[in-house]
Amino acid sequence: MRALKIKPRPAAVACVLALVAACSPAGTASVRRPGTPSSGSPSTSASPKITRHGPPGERPRAGEVRPVERTSGLPPVISSIPTRRKVVFLTIDDGWEQDPGFVKQVRDQRIPITAFAMRDAVEAKGTPDPAGGPGKYVGAGKWGYFRQLRNADVPIENHTLTHPNLRLLSQDAQRREICGSSQVIRKELGTRPTLFRPPFGNYNTGTLRAAKSCGIDAVLLWTATVQPGGKIAYQVPDKRLRPGDILLLHFRPNLARDFRILVDKIKRRGYELGNLQAYLAAMAVDR
Repeated sequence: MRALKIKPRPAAVACVLALVAACSPAGTASVRRPGTPSSGSPSTSASPKITRHGPPGERPRAGEVRPVERTSGLPPVISSIPTRRKVVFLTIDDGWEQDPGFVKQVRDQRIPITAFAMRDAVEAKGTPDPAGGPGKYVGAGKWGYFRQLRNADVPIENHTLTHPNLRLLSQDAQRREICGSSQVIRKELGTRPTLFRPPFGNYNTGTLRAAKSCGIDAVLLWTATVQPGGKIAYQVPDKRLRPGDILLLHFRPNLARDFRILVDKIKRRGYELGNLQAYLAAMAVDR
């Protein structure tokens, strides 16, 4: 595997710089004690206020993830995180079904997830994938919905403009898809993607070259997909979660319900939800 150079999000950078003084390890909460009552005022029995710092999700422990040496100048292709810790990573693609209940879950429960937005899906251009059944919130908020996700600490990354099979396109055409998507996301959300997920998982060397020219640091694949009903479709013979798995969801109907089922299932199996960006940064070395 090649190494990668991930540009940490501003919140993550602040968390690292503040170290123990401001950040609890592995995304845990810190406790801020109530203020001391003024002289002569009665004491209060109010519960301490819980303040959380930085993006949600478990972060790598010291020495947990080994750095990977870069062997070429192209972005590495990553399908799982090399760790023995029981931690998995949630990612979600396209943007068709914009279920407000999903945003509420992610925000209120501080669930770490990375979204890979596809312009035509976000803007409801064309026909959604019928796999999940008829949609209820297709294009309901468009980029405003993704601004809500961004405000809930969800990184918004690149999934092309129109979802083509990149292997069938020239390098220049691939570059237009990837760079065009990054430009739209930066215009609408104010951040430039550093991760890219190729549609259908299809890519070639031209894809990697095009991605690099568009400022992409790594290409993200997956080890398991999540089907309607929160069912996990494994790509390994033993049909089990494994440490470091990257799970792929889609913005499909009943997303809030299916997402709740999935998160409960992962936790029942003794796994934690990891902060993907923090783990990728731990894998990175200088060029």
